Order: sequence, then C-alpha cells, then structure tokens
Amino acid sequence: MANGILIIDKPQGWTSMDVCAKLRGILQERRIGHGGTLDPMATGVLPVFVGQATRAVEFAENGEKEYVAGLRLGVVTNTQDITGDVLETHPVQVSREDVAAALSRFLGPQEQIPPMYSAVKIGGKKLYELARKGQEVARKPRHITILELELLDQTGPADFLLRCRCSKGTYIRTLCHDLGQALGCGGTMSSLRRTMAAGFTLKDAATLEDVQAQGESLLLPTDSLFADSPILLLKQDREEKRVRCGNPITMPGIPDGTYRIYGQDQTFLCLSRAENGTLTSIKNFFGA
Repeated sequence: MANGILIIDKPQGWTSMDVCAKLRGILQERRIGHGGTLDPMATGVLPVFVGQATRAVEFAENGEKEYVAGLRLGVVTNTQDITGDVLETHPVQVSREDVAAALSRFLGPQEQIPPMYSAVKIGGKKLYELARKGQEVARKPRHITILELELLDQTGPADFLLRCRCSKGTYIRTLCHDLGQALGCGGTMSSLRRTMAAGFTLKDAATLEDVQAQGESLLLPTDSLFADSPILLLKQDREEKRVRCGNPITMPGIPDGTYRIYGQDQTFLCLSRAENGTLTSIKNFFGA
C-alpha cells in the first residue's frame, strides 16, 4: 500500500485534480490529495499526498509559496490572466524602473480582493460559477502577506518576469492586475510557475512521466513535510503506548515547540507540541 508524498511538476493545461486522478490510476491508491491548487495554465510544484500521508494535507496548504510569474502590461482581462476575455487595452509607457519601483508598494501584510474567477465560495456558490453566468458580487478582502517581490527580467516592451514569495491565499493574477492598475495601464498574468510549496522546490519535483516509469520509488516519507521541526525519539514503552493511544506525556525540561515524534523502532508517529513540559499530539500518522 502506497504511503508518502509526491512532489509533482504539474504540466500546463491540467487541473490539480486531474493530476490526482492520474496518480490514482498509476499507484492504484484511492486516497490521494494535493496540497494547494494550481490553475490549469500554471505549472510547477504540486505536493501530492498518498495513502496515510493524506492526513498531512492541511499542513502543506497553510505554508508559504513562491512563484515566478509573467506580467503583461496594457491588457485587462476578466480572469486577470491571459486565458480570459480582454476587457481593456491601453498603451504602455512604463519602464523597467517604473515596474521595479511599483513592486515595493505591494510588500508586507495587506488585504487582497479575490478574483471573480476563483473557487472562493459566497453563499454556497463558487465565484467562478457566478462569473461564468456574467454575475459579479461583492467579495470580502482576504488578509495576505507578500514576503518577497522581485523583478527578474523584462522579456518584451510590455512583458516582465516577477518572483513572489507569499502567504497562503495569495492570488498572483490579482497581484498582476493590481500592479497594472497601480502603473496606470492595466495588467494581466501571462504565465505562472510555482517554484516552492510546503518547503519543497522544483529540485524535489518529478513529472507524471517519471511517476509512470518509477512508481512508488519516488514517494518521499510523510515526515519530510516537517523537516523544520526537531526530532524526538521516544525511549520507553510507556511513553510510546501513551502516544499511540492519543494521550499526552510529561517531559520535564523539554523546550516549548513543535516536534517530530518517533517510536523506539524509529517509526514516525506524530507531530506534537511541547508546552510547559507536556507533549501533546497535533496529528497522528501511524497506522491503526
């Protein structure tokens, strides 16, 4: 039975769910989920969780992400990317220096209004379902943080390449749209490649063809998702039994924080939090 994490380099034109469906067929495993949706036009890092590892999906979704995005100025579309219908075109009299200067305005914590063409739900309906019917509704802004925003290159008179590291919930196409508004000529996202998600990068990624050829050998262990948390190896039967029963254990003097907990045979058991000398499970990953 397959268990673990696959880092897929998602191909263009596939939905994230398309990738999961394909992997269910390759690995013959029903329990497969992904850690953070990528639009069909986007490529890059898509963490996919297989078998018992699906219990870790929530931790991947909440992490920081990094993207390389194409910004095309002078064009406004209804989807905020080049796959949509063009609503406006404007002449572009913006220099590379102008774009670089505008980026600093978008750094840090901020409120971002999600696009109509998104899976955000309002009143039980996904926004893109309403948008396809020609409807537009008021959307509450979402709190996001843009940690890094860098101009990598100018690839044409109105085309620029950006690198963005950001929090969960950030829409890069909305960032491109807003940058265009700030520059006075409109803008849309022309390409998107995710280069990091949940701590994994393109160096960790495999193609679907790789998985077809190599199968389960490409699975990373579930605990690789928590590589930033220190390891705690249990040394007593009593401690391990309590952890396996979901009970807290007392460890006087242990520093507060989050730990990867392993059994005496070095099996990864759970992610736990230590507070005031007591270790409590956050999520268990051992089998029944």
